[in-house]
Amino acid sequence: MSTAATEAATTGPKGFQGNEKLLWGIVLGVTTFWLFAGTTGTVARNMLEEINGPASSPGVWANPHVSVNQMNLAVSITALFSGLFIVLAGGLSDKLGRVKMAMAGNVLGLVGSLLVVLATGSLALPLLLTGRAIQGLSAACIMPSTMALLKAYWDGPARQRAVSMWSIGSWGGSGLAAIFGGFVASNLGWRYIFWASIVISLISIAMMWGTPESRAERSAPRAFDIVGLGVFIVAVLALMVVVIFGAQLGWASPATLGLTAVALIGLAVFVWWEKKQENPFMDFSLFKNKTFTGATISNFTINATIGLLIVSQQMLQLARPERFDPWRAGLLTLGYAITIIGFIRVGEKLLQRFGPRKPMLWGALIVGLVCILLAMTQTLVATYTALAVVAYSLFGLGLAFYATPSTDAALANLPASQSGSGSGIYKMASSLGSAMGAALSLAIFTAVMGGDSTLIGEVIHMQGIQSNAAIRTAGMVTMLFNLALVVVSVVAIMLTVPKQEEQQAQG
Repeated sequence: MSTAATEAATTGPKGFQGNEKLLWGIVLGVTTFWLFAGTTGTVARNMLEEINGPASSPGVWANPHVSVNQMNLAVSITALFSGLFIVLAGGLSDKLGRVKMAMAGNVLGLVGSLLVVLATGSLALPLLLTGRAIQGLSAACIMPSTMALLKAYWDGPARQRAVSMWSIGSWGGSGLAAIFGGFVASNLGWRYIFWASIVISLISIAMMWGTPESRAERSAPRAFDIVGLGVFIVAVLALMVVVIFGAQLGWASPATLGLTAVALIGLAVFVWWEKKQENPFMDFSLFKNKTFTGATISNFTINATIGLLIVSQQMLQLARPERFDPWRAGLLTLGYAITIIGFIRVGEKLLQRFGPRKPMLWGALIVGLVCILLAMTQTLVATYTALAVVAYSLFGLGLAFYATPSTDAALANLPASQSGSGSGIYKMASSLGSAMGAALSLAIFTAVMGGDSTLIGEVIHMQGIQSNAAIRTAGMVTMLFNLALVVVSVVAIMLTVPKQEEQQAQG
């Protein structure tokens, strides 16, 4: 099934053209996830302190309603649920209607935000996790259905503008999330972030209300592979719990070993099952295409580096709370927002000039440089602040260079009959990469910060005050982990994405 139905023929009212009201309703719907739901990593400490009360030391509460690891799960679970259900939601939007699915996504976003707002006391954890999961389902509904509406109701230059506006809503929202969330959390309180999300969802619903329905043309009915999806969800959730809670439970504990077995066996059963299906949830025949496989792996690992943004923001607030509240820490990311919005079209031009391989490599290498700069936590705070400003700006630049060429490399060589499935897997890799990367980075950061390892301290001297040495060490280790992710991405690109001259020879 196609996630965005961009390759499917559509049915809708003849003569209807997209208008500004509908376009802004779509953009606001997209923004509810990328801007509002995306702030949680930046304001996680504020959420914990408000729910649990002041901590006696960084990350330590006497009787927490929500633990640090549980908050890490809340940060990651939204992207996880978006990735898990985006293929199913895209297929449903083709069948039931893109407008209905976009509206349903807005309603889910509203409900999810409301549950997060109400998270307090003994009910804080279930409300927080449920609300964040529903926000992920909201994104899974909104992203493919709104992209399909752009194709259905806009043409030519008008469609190009509409797609650019959609991209600004998503990329711009993600770029401004730390700044917006930091400002609201520091000046009004973090719950107002999600009140704002509720208001924007309502406005989006009102602006899309009355839009004629659009759906894919009817074809022979094909049952969705719900068994494959279910097995995949169980396996991935078990893996996420191991990643986030393994250190707390004990790596050799029966619970951890049992969950690991569930994850491994579940993935093996998933592959076996999918290969038997006529209409699989994940079409493994796509991975016979070397370029698609490499671009998808690279996409997964590059998106996983979002953990460096989340962890660096938390590290600044924990290491020097007197200098960095969420607003001042988030303000450092302004360059990220500017470059990712300003240069996203440059990636498109680089693709046209050099083919996908070079800009993908350039983008990945720039992200690698970001990891190195943010890993220099041994420096004094003034120096590190300057490094962070440069690093965040480069992070946006690297992702902007990488995004469009990577998508083109993954999908351009697939036959039309597989482009929908390929797009779904590629988009799923983006969301699951973000979820797994954030979870792993936060797990590493939390474990090293709470451990007693002094290996780095014996090799690298931490300048300035020493009371936060464990926090800075944890930040350094996490950035080096993200550098390893970039290395995997670079290797995948070099081994699978052909050079421009090779592409031209093949074409």
